[in-house]
Amino acid sequence: MLSNKQPLDVENAERDKRIVLGWREWVTLPNLCLPAIKAKVDTGAKTSALHAFEVEKFRRDGLDFVRFGMHPLQKITDLVVGCEARLIDERLVSDSGGHSEKRFVIETELVVCEYRWLVEFTLTDRDSMRFRMLLGRRAMENRAMVDPDASFLCGTLDPNALY
Repeated sequence: MLSNKQPLDVENAERDKRIVLGWREWVTLPNLCLPAIKAKVDTGAKTSALHAFEVEKFRRDGLDFVRFGMHPLQKITDLVVGCEARLIDERLVSDSGGHSEKRFVIETELVVCEYRWLVEFTLTDRDSMRFRMLLGRRAMENRAMVDPDASFLCGTLDPNALY
């Protein structure tokens, strides 16, 4: 009997220079001063989302920016990191429950498995969610494959040592 489940082709991933990610990974967002954030690698989400609160839009040197607060660790709201990023867009985004919300969009560098690339993130309050960050399909396109049976294939980070 043949199985529909095909093994993840790690050799082709290496040849194609695609990284293999688990369904959750520790990542770094260095331009936002976030050395460790646990991300849900979400192939069901088109866009990537990042937790943000007290978001404020402002102008600097004729360009739009946002500053916001971030609780980088799950269930720990007394740790706050202040972030700033250039605002690249404002978009209407539908969440998994079908609710639409206008969100600010930023672009920042993502580091995972020693790979680095720019990713667009929508900003939204994710305090009630299990993960402070979702890494969506658009960010992984032509860069990563996901093994849904695995977690933390890129290793772990000790947030207590970094914050």
